[in-house]
Amino acid sequence: MYFSINNSCHETIDHHFLHPIAYCLWSTKTEQAKLKQQVDSLNQKLVHAYRPGLGEFMLGIQIHHAKLWFAGQAQNWALAEFETGEISETTEAVKEYCSDRPEIKSIAMIDPAMDSISAAIKNKNLIAFNASFTLLTNACNNCHNTTHHEFNVIKIPDNPPFSNQDFKAK
Repeated sequence: MYFSINNSCHETIDHHFLHPIAYCLWSTKTEQAKLKQQVDSLNQKLVHAYRPGLGEFMLGIQIHHAKLWFAGQAQNWALAEFETGEISETTEAVKEYCSDRPEIKSIAMIDPAMDSISAAIKNKNLIAFNASFTLLTNACNNCHNTTHHEFNVIKIPDNPPFSNQDFKAK
């Protein structure tokens, strides 16, 4: 069966040619609706997905702070470097995931202390490490004071946070 698309030109097209086009147009709208439904569903899941809070991130920093101290005291410079990396990763995650918290504006206060401790680790200098670690600890407390969390006082640890980790260099 043939019909005219343009009566003035008397062009004719087989109806079998139009079915695939109509199917594609219908299919595209159906697929778009399905994709929109999937996107909406995924967005709902993201809204309800677990996201660590600032306290969980700070607990992680506190643990790495303690492990960093014991690694430095054992002059396990590889572990100390690893722990500074963990602290840095966590502060970056705080900036990303807690951007709505006003407290994070002050987190950069630890950057100079982190630079100092990284240099001490690179130079494998225990005296510089101890001084830099004190700077880091003070920077944490200064940040807590600035953000009205002065009740949360960080100190140089007395005991390793874990009894199942050997801090000696291998």
